[in-house]
Amino acid sequence: MNILHELRTRFERVLSDYSPEPAPLAQQIRMAQDARFGDYQANFTMALAKSRGANPQELAREIAAKVDLADLCEPPEVAGPGFINLRLRPEWIVAQSNRQARDPRCGVDPVAQPLKVIVDYSSPNVAKPMHVGHLRSSVIGDALYRILKYLGHEVVSDNHIGDWGTQFGMIIYGYKHFLDQAAYQANPVGELARLYRLVNQVEGYHEAVAALPGLKDRFAAAERAHAAARAEPNPTDKKAQEQRKKQLKQLASEETTLRDEVASATKKVAAVEAAPQLLELARRHPQIAEEARLETARLHSGDAGNTRLWNQFMPECLAALNRMYDRLGIRFDMALGESHYQPALAAVVEDLKQKGLAVDSDGAVCVFIPGVEAPFIVRKRDGAFTYATTDLATIRDRVDRLHADLVLYVVDARQGDHFKLLFETAQRWGYRSVDLRHVSFGTILGDDRRPYKTRSGDVVGLESLIDEAVSRARRIVDENDERKPQGADLDDSARQKIAEAVGIGAIKYADLSQNRETDYIFSWDKMLALTGDTATYMQYAYARVCGIVRRGEIDRELLRQGSAQIQLEHPAERALALQLLRFHEALDGVALDFRPNVLTNWLFETANRFSTFFENCPVLKAETESLKQSRLLLADLTARCLERGLSLLGIETIDRM
Repeated sequence: MNILHELRTRFERVLSDYSPEPAPLAQQIRMAQDARFGDYQANFTMALAKSRGANPQELAREIAAKVDLADLCEPPEVAGPGFINLRLRPEWIVAQSNRQARDPRCGVDPVAQPLKVIVDYSSPNVAKPMHVGHLRSSVIGDALYRILKYLGHEVVSDNHIGDWGTQFGMIIYGYKHFLDQAAYQANPVGELARLYRLVNQVEGYHEAVAALPGLKDRFAAAERAHAAARAEPNPTDKKAQEQRKKQLKQLASEETTLRDEVASATKKVAAVEAAPQLLELARRHPQIAEEARLETARLHSGDAGNTRLWNQFMPECLAALNRMYDRLGIRFDMALGESHYQPALAAVVEDLKQKGLAVDSDGAVCVFIPGVEAPFIVRKRDGAFTYATTDLATIRDRVDRLHADLVLYVVDARQGDHFKLLFETAQRWGYRSVDLRHVSFGTILGDDRRPYKTRSGDVVGLESLIDEAVSRARRIVDENDERKPQGADLDDSARQKIAEAVGIGAIKYADLSQNRETDYIFSWDKMLALTGDTATYMQYAYARVCGIVRRGEIDRELLRQGSAQIQLEHPAERALALQLLRFHEALDGVALDFRPNVLTNWLFETANRFSTFFENCPVLKAETESLKQSRLLLADLTARCLERGLSLLGIETIDRM
């Protein structure tokens, strides 16, 4: 049961007599920030009273008296300028807790009207190893998939892999010109990744050499403009001062951007020119970018040789991706890559043209959205299709074949403009019934507040990140086991299993506990801490309950099937029981705006309240047998809710740590 939803529903019935739009008012009922004043608080009265010219306190008392709350709450209290404080009845909490303790779904009812939901996430380019940049989409998408499915929606996960794009032209070109046959036989994906990096580096070198003179001129001009503006006297007029401040800020930003671009291009040139073999290779392949593009075009046009190579590369590449997903515990219902939609792209463009949405423009075919300057290109001048074309074909398939009501695209925030144009085009194309959402997220940063990289400046591979997390977790597990008063009691395989669960769980939780739209700084010490808002702390709370059960030789199934009843005599018991009853609220909160950190907040508060309960309420040494059984049942419910909550985030629990 979702308590907050129940309260809002009851208030909304009464508020309909006071406002034509009662729902937004009812949404202002929230969990109380201070438990001394109640469990929930209604804050709508002041705004409603102002619109009606009424006294807010009198209006609050009038509304509170009309809402049917007798079975659920103690008499409401009106406080301050018109807050309505609501405290749940102790007997109601007890009854609901006992029901939840024996409910396999931990008190979470399936939605009455399930939606068909497609969650599109991870979506790496194949033939390249996954890196830290793929982490956020993978774990956020997987958590949303699990949570929406648990809530009762019909959910399909789709890994829309990049298996047809320009990277394959680069890899094919590299394979034909730079292949190390022995390395390819030993590690196909590793060699293909090397070829991609090599071609990309040489392309980048030629591009940087061509761009550097112009970049340096623009940077010098930006420096002069900024210096000249700084040298001007500060105006006395306040408005002019503000304008000057904005101008200086803009000029400084332009100077910094160009400085970074010059530095980046210079670095690319220097890296190649410092390696004689690489420089010679670059000189022998001056048109490498165009040649790689032509290899892509040949593949897309059905060239037999390039198609054979593509079919040769794909099984190994997919196997490498799946090994990474297996380690992360991520599964997909579908993995329909770009190549799956390739046969449909020409028809998409023709349909857009026939409906007057797409037009020829300088040799390309584009959709122009009123009010948006940039065109949405669906076919380039050379005849090649774009990501936009593939995405439109994907929407058509998801709606026409899969009958999707809601499609979530869990993709980096930097793709925001693309998705705005995509969704607007899809609506104009006729796909208005489906709800298309861009679930955007920020960047993982290093201590320098730049995108997280290795010390050498390379992108961090996802496999090496996981290996490091497990290695660090293993050291912690070893130290903790060896410090036990009775001596170490875990064998090597048990320690390694715990280290895998703790290490991978730490990486996932550190990401999921952030507001997904913000960047965050990656910190090993914080994510593996035994205290604070970490997966390790939640896993430790779960293991604590398992320890109680082991020491008491309790059969948890028999405990639930028995006659034991939860009693809430101590404040810590009530606080914990109420928090567990809010599990459904937390999951609904995630689904409201697709934010997994709502669930991590609930998990952290649950673990904190269990810690307070554990310290103040002896379980196995309770004063009476009935109190012992009550606390065992409450502890068991806590463990089940923690396990369920963590599993919905894709994080394992362990019986001992």
